[in-house]
Amino acid sequence: MDPVSEHLNFPEAEEQVLEYWEKIKAFETCLKNSEGRPTYTFYDGPPFATGLPHYGHILAGTIKDTVTRFFSQKGYHVPRRFGWDCHGLPIEFEIEKELGIKTKEQILEYGIPNYNAKCRSIVMKYSDEWKKVVTRLGRWIDMDNNYKTMDTDFMESVWAVFKKLWDNDHVYRGVKVMPYSTGCTTPLSNFEAGMNYKDVSDPELYVTFQSVDDANLSYIAWTTTPWTLPSNLALCVHPDLIYVRIEISETGKHHIVMKDRLNALFPVPKKKKKAPLPYKIIEEFKGEELKGKRYEPLFDCFKDHEGAFQIITGTYVKSDSGTGVVHQAPGFGEEDYKAALAAGVITKDGNIPCPVDESGRFTEEVKEYKGIFVKDADLEITKRLKGEGKIFKSGRITHSYPFCWRSESPLLYKAVPCWFVKVEEIKEKLLENNLKTKWVPEFVQTKRFHNWLKDAHDWAISRSRYWGTPLPIWVSDDMEERIVVGSVEELYELSGVRVTDLHRENIDHITIPSKQGKGDLHRVPDVFDCCFESG
Repeated sequence: MDPVSEHLNFPEAEEQVLEYWEKIKAFETCLKNSEGRPTYTFYDGPPFATGLPHYGHILAGTIKDTVTRFFSQKGYHVPRRFGWDCHGLPIEFEIEKELGIKTKEQILEYGIPNYNAKCRSIVMKYSDEWKKVVTRLGRWIDMDNNYKTMDTDFMESVWAVFKKLWDNDHVYRGVKVMPYSTGCTTPLSNFEAGMNYKDVSDPELYVTFQSVDDANLSYIAWTTTPWTLPSNLALCVHPDLIYVRIEISETGKHHIVMKDRLNALFPVPKKKKKAPLPYKIIEEFKGEELKGKRYEPLFDCFKDHEGAFQIITGTYVKSDSGTGVVHQAPGFGEEDYKAALAAGVITKDGNIPCPVDESGRFTEEVKEYKGIFVKDADLEITKRLKGEGKIFKSGRITHSYPFCWRSESPLLYKAVPCWFVKVEEIKEKLLENNLKTKWVPEFVQTKRFHNWLKDAHDWAISRSRYWGTPLPIWVSDDMEERIVVGSVEELYELSGVRVTDLHRENIDHITIPSKQGKGDLHRVPDVFDCCFESG
């Protein structure tokens, strides 16, 4: 046995070990010797090669190497194949920076084939650096026989998985309220929406909604987004907190607000603390007692919406802001959407008022303001409501507001048509299977992951983007006939067109003859969320 030096140079020793492993082909020999044994499959989420490896990658890679070595030493055959995440906004953002592109119109003008070719060209930008780092860490994994999520066989496997979900009735088309960039004409992830907050001054309105049952009663709701008022469908109160009916001393009119918000609605100057209040409380009650009460719509745009213009309840209503009566525009607020859905004001696959186009302008449904950018319509909407006597009081508020990190345009929260995988209906099965899984450390199983599964919602898997795996859904013009394709061969059988690459520029033009006499079916323009394909 060779003596060990008292002054061992650890980096040099590591490099000598790496040289020896390479010389004897240690990893390759280990795999060959274990062939025929039970296989241990390790699922490894692939990284992007458009960025350099950082501490998070190194730590996770070390843990993954430890797990696979452990099971290899327990006698399993453990194939380890490196992969690359190639699609999605991280790649697109790099290209848009390079090209100076900011809007959907600019991308379409540049051309999807050109755009995707540019994306493809940078996908493996730092692959050599990754190989150097992963090898230097001593991780045993095959980086030469790698896979890429942009490879046709990989994309085809995503189609196959999606078709199986579709055939088992686990997919539907609905809407999801998402942060939306009017500058880039695309929804953003919540992570992206949190990247660029700015302090802005917005109008704040205290709006009166006239009761249907009592000509002398109205509900006062607070909003900083007057442009959403034409899309109002409900008012939400907290079921367990105390509300009051008050009478205004000067006018004799009656209003309903949360009791805890009276001081905010009627602030008393310090010098006039002993002055009589400008109102008196007529009665107090819990918010639950207001449920189902009806009021008159502010605008006529959606006056015929079934089940609308009533009081609903939701525990998300807070007692530290507004009036405790929350104006609900389900097409423009995530909490509004959830509360209205729970109350039956809207349905998952029903018509949800969202009269705003891709560029943030009002559509034909709001005739009075058609073509106006929504934020620019705030003033006109306020003027109209004041003229009708429907503003209790108004002012301005400075608050933090999200902006698009690319176009610098203010973000809107907007209902976006999406394709969903049904997760909520299998939630109990997911929780049950989680208990059968061995977690290290154990608390992840019983707390963090359990809680995540317990609160899981249906998964919006589609994105209105370009560089990704296209959704294999072909539809008729009326969306009634739908065909999902599960492979390249099936696409050929249905369309007569054979392809070798599944990116948008190669399949968007392909049509499938209708089986119901509805002409040609066209592919929906969306691509998969890259988390679905790399998951």
